[in-house]
Amino acid sequence: MVSILRTFTTLAIAIPATWCFAQSNPNSSLLVLSKQGQTLAIVDPATLQVTARIPVGNDPHEVVASADGKTAYVSNYGFGAYHTLAVVDLVAQKPLPAIDLGALRGPHGLDFGEGKVWFTAEAAKAIGSYDPASGRVDWIMGTGQNRTHMLYVFPGAKRVVTTNVSSGTVTIMEKTEGSANPPGPPNGMMPPPGNGPPPNGGPPPGPPVPPGGDWQLTVIPVGHGSEGFDVSPDGKEAWVANAGDATISIIDIEAKRVIETLAADVPRANRLKFTPDGKTVLVSAGPDFVIIDAATRKELKRLKTGTGSGGVLVQPDGARAFEACGPDGYVAVIDLKTLSVVGKIDAGGNPDGLAWAVRQ
Repeated sequence: MVSILRTFTTLAIAIPATWCFAQSNPNSSLLVLSKQGQTLAIVDPATLQVTARIPVGNDPHEVVASADGKTAYVSNYGFGAYHTLAVVDLVAQKPLPAIDLGALRGPHGLDFGEGKVWFTAEAAKAIGSYDPASGRVDWIMGTGQNRTHMLYVFPGAKRVVTTNVSSGTVTIMEKTEGSANPPGPPNGMMPPPGNGPPPNGGPPPGPPVPPGGDWQLTVIPVGHGSEGFDVSPDGKEAWVANAGDATISIIDIEAKRVIETLAADVPRANRLKFTPDGKTVLVSAGPDFVIIDAATRKELKRLKTGTGSGGVLVQPDGARAFEACGPDGYVAVIDLKTLSVVGKIDAGGNPDGLAWAVRQ
């Protein structure tokens, strides 16, 4: 484990008044990153109006809120050029000191669970977790895959799923009680009783189990450009959008294998999300917003939302979805009952990462 000190310089700067304005902050907020403006917009979901814009540093790509809805964390990506997570106080609507990840360069995908921030470090081919209580990165696990980009952390944090874009794979990481690689004698031959180590014979002792258990990694080939993905609400399946193949791979989580590949016609697929009831899958694919029935695996509707797309988010009650249309400079608002575009949010140039914050 590597202890990482928080840096107090990246965002502790004077902020021009034109960068940040604040109004009343609703208990539930839509968070939108502007890559061009390098800001986080706090949006009132009732009015779809921006209540604050807060600077978040270089090349912000993904954002996640803490469980209590009071803090946001933003990955400063830069394809490996940067190594920080920006931090925003959502109550005071101001930036906090950034988190310096050191050698864990290219942070991108984010999740929040068990009181920690989980992140991918693309250039380091790894994922890690940051503990806000101790102010340190308390866990790192390498993937050995190229462009480990997005991740999903299961409740209890004993299973983590990642997509690896350039390798065209998905990694499932599972925490084990003992060693993930139990020792065994060469060629499967057991020493006879009374001979060899340990005292009185028997197999040689294995390596010590890391504190808190070990991890078993399974790498699953999917399709070219595997990037956006989500896990079904029941935790049984992972749906992976393959931008290069225009397909969707469906993985059985327990079996740890692809059980179906859909010819979904989703070239340039960027993000994929389930609705909270698990009945519908939403895919941002270039100019298209594709809506798929999860049970039948059939397309329900295809909407034209802009010339390009990025982040997708579904609000907790499942009534609306939001899609960041980066080249067009707005976030499209989709009514999931009528399956139609009902609004647009001006949250800053080249919007991308989206998150939902609920104040506790």
